[in-house]
Amino acid sequence: MDDGDEYAKLIRRMNSPRVVIDNDASEHATIIKVDTVNRHGTLLEVVQVLTDLNLVITKAYISRDGVWFMDVLYVTGNDGSKVEDESVLNYIQKVLEADANVFNSIGSSIGVLHSSKEHTSIELSGGDRPGLLSEVSAVLADMGCNVVNAEIWTHNARVAAVMHITEQSTGTAIEDPKRLSLIKKLLRNVLKGNGNFRSPRICISSPEETHTGRRLHQMMFAARDFEKLEGVKENSLGPYVNVSDCADRDYTVVTVRCIDRPKLLFDTVFALTDMQYEVFHGTFITGRKEAYQEYYIRHVDGLPISSEAERQRVTECLEAAIKRRASEGLELEMCTDDRFGLLSDITRILRESGVSIRRAEISTEDGKAKDTFFVTDVSGNPVDPKIVRLIQQQVGHTVLRVRGKANVPPESPKETPRSSLFGTLFRCRSFQNFGLIKSYT
Repeated sequence: MDDGDEYAKLIRRMNSPRVVIDNDASEHATIIKVDTVNRHGTLLEVVQVLTDLNLVITKAYISRDGVWFMDVLYVTGNDGSKVEDESVLNYIQKVLEADANVFNSIGSSIGVLHSSKEHTSIELSGGDRPGLLSEVSAVLADMGCNVVNAEIWTHNARVAAVMHITEQSTGTAIEDPKRLSLIKKLLRNVLKGNGNFRSPRICISSPEETHTGRRLHQMMFAARDFEKLEGVKENSLGPYVNVSDCADRDYTVVTVRCIDRPKLLFDTVFALTDMQYEVFHGTFITGRKEAYQEYYIRHVDGLPISSEAERQRVTECLEAAIKRRASEGLELEMCTDDRFGLLSDITRILRESGVSIRRAEISTEDGKAKDTFFVTDVSGNPVDPKIVRLIQQQVGHTVLRVRGKANVPPESPKETPRSSLFGTLFRCRSFQNFGLIKSYT
């Protein structure tokens, strides 16, 4: 065996990740402290593990001391309570303390498109328009395809979707190459209906171990949704993003203020990681409805941002990454017995009612369907409550429910001075030095 491999294994064993989960130090949150050797993407992997368990990160403090990565995260459940389920806590500890190679394997398998013959994966991206999901669903239903799970994002006149489909007759993956080719052709024709956009992208395959959220971000980025299109209405849901120099420390400082929402930290960190930037120090704080983020970054080549063009690109890409999953519009939740063609029927009703789907999450389990739609009217304005009541009358009030109120975009957050708290962060050698948490020992 190669001596270099043995040496690498020895280093990993000597520097194995250390995770401390504390349910006593904070009154309102579970604190998770992670010490590990830093690699590109380490921060993203940690955040992804927690996010894919549907946990809410309310605060995070990040620091890199040489090759050592230190992260402190304040985490709650969706109901705002501490995480006290021992099976969940043990799972977090096991995954985060795994060897780096095992960590990559386990971390990438949470919330993923699993490799199996149970379903076929479809990836769609291209130009968005009202009623597009209805048309796509109708094509799949006509071809005898059942939609098992799906996630659809829209932003800046673009759409990206990852869908799992099965054969209606067998409930398994579709394997006939000719049939798959026909499905792809029909879907391409539907997406081509928006003639003012570049060619749509459609990929049909057996699912690989690819994280759904990562793929949707990458598909939107490839569709260049960060570029403004003439005539496209932009909502005012923020965020405020500022990219500035920290010349005395050779860092670029990224400051973000926006409305808080689930998975916000994941989306921001993924965007930076995917653009090949390393976070050396950072803070993420939520309060009431707003979130504040600050990161000291360098490119993986060790250099800070050096040009105005690069600064502008990072700003635009971060804004787009945050807006893609923003809950624009009214949230409708449908819970009912699953049946073939259900998605086609509900999306047709929404389309015929003049309702446009801005984001959707489709899931089925044990014969039950649970679908969530964020909707506006075709102009991007709030849906008339009378229209919602008419839709409920068609579908059933117990089947389709309104969750919360329409998310009318507030004004964008205004610029604020850089946080004095974080200004001292990058001068510290470890978390113990600046007193944010208790010592590990």
